[in-house]
Amino acid sequence: MKLNPEIFKAYDVRGIYGEDFDEQAMYLIGQEAVKELGAKKLAIGRDARESGDILYQSLIQGVLDAGADVVSLGLVTTPMLYFSSHFFDDVDGAIAVTASHNPGEWNGVKICRRNATPVGSASGLNNIRDGVIERQNEEVNTPEKASSSKGELSAYNLKPEYYEYFTKFAKLGDKKFKVVIDCANTMGILELPFYKEYLKDNFEVVELYCDMDSAYVGSHEANPLKIETLEELQKKVVAENANLGISYDGDADRVGFVDENGEIIPMDLATGLIAKVLLEKEENKGSTILYDLRSSRAVKEVIEESGGVAHECRVGHAFIKQQMVKEDALFAGELSGHYYFQANKNGEVSTLAALILLNLMAETNESISELVKDLRRYSHSGEINSEVEDKDAVITALEEKYSDGKFSELDGIKVDYSDWWFNVRASNTEPVLRLNIEAKTQEQMEEKRDELLKLIRG
Repeated sequence: MKLNPEIFKAYDVRGIYGEDFDEQAMYLIGQEAVKELGAKKLAIGRDARESGDILYQSLIQGVLDAGADVVSLGLVTTPMLYFSSHFFDDVDGAIAVTASHNPGEWNGVKICRRNATPVGSASGLNNIRDGVIERQNEEVNTPEKASSSKGELSAYNLKPEYYEYFTKFAKLGDKKFKVVIDCANTMGILELPFYKEYLKDNFEVVELYCDMDSAYVGSHEANPLKIETLEELQKKVVAENANLGISYDGDADRVGFVDENGEIIPMDLATGLIAKVLLEKEENKGSTILYDLRSSRAVKEVIEESGGVAHECRVGHAFIKQQMVKEDALFAGELSGHYYFQANKNGEVSTLAALILLNLMAETNESISELVKDLRRYSHSGEINSEVEDKDAVITALEEKYSDGKFSELDGIKVDYSDWWFNVRASNTEPVLRLNIEAKTQEQMEEKRDELLKLIRG
């Protein structure tokens, strides 16, 4: 058995198949997941990676042998998986075999309890890790050797119900939009029926890297947070005279947007626009909206201007979903392009985020660039990563130098001044510090950015 314990991350399990783990390790992950969740029945799906099927079958076998039933979903996006965790009345959770935006040789799992409640390092994933490590020398009952199982296996295609459920949120009237959709040959392809079939009268779709036969190959990285991955989409939107560009990440739980001029729409500003639309509904007035602490001040301002209650949150879906439950939040948005909806039990639905932006365009008859213009109130650096040997020493130095600012330790350190702020936090997955800074002007942002990077990098 191959098992590198480092594959167990803060929010999921992720590593290179054949090097960091194998199908036997996946079998034990299934076994330990049943134990941790106290599960009698789980919904399980996967993405389209080459290693996906063998790992999927091994995971299912582990769950069955642990005595739990399995609803096999086949190929699904992560938002579909979260949907399954509350669509089925009798499941205790759901597991996706996926490595999100990582390259094709990677794989792993995302685990949630019923109602899309995440299983992260602090909420059960470390227990699963410890159980797998303890049992790694056991002989396991992989699918090719299985003669019988304790649980029962069934299959279900929930895609039609998923499409129907979220299509009802579209309020496009008779408006027709031309959209360019970049799936990077990954799972966003399964989100295309929203536009091409269920709302076909409202959309003309131009596809970019939407070939499932070339899954996880022949394209750029499926990560819209890296602006270089959006370059082809930017050009295509302009060339096609499209109204909006949409870019999905590898498992379609994140999404990035490009306006009709080929300009990237910052993901935090999309949070502000979506919040504005949701808060326009009378029944949503006064609702709580969460935004991660790296977001522009404009997001908080727009939420409050729209009659909502704006609360900062930590980075990471496990923390955000927990806070959403605690504060009964209607919606949450993250700088990385995760958009969380109470309508999906606080799980991400990237396509719903896109539909709400399009609803606003239809309602106002304005372009997306005009709508986002109001939120471009400040100059934001975007996230800047720095490899640092002694993270604690750097944090201490920052605390001393900027002790005259307003401090927060919600996630790393955030220091606010009247006309600028910065946040520095340690990565959960890499040996780096992540810096975000915003100021009233571009010149001030660049000056403070250089000042901070000099201190961080030495």
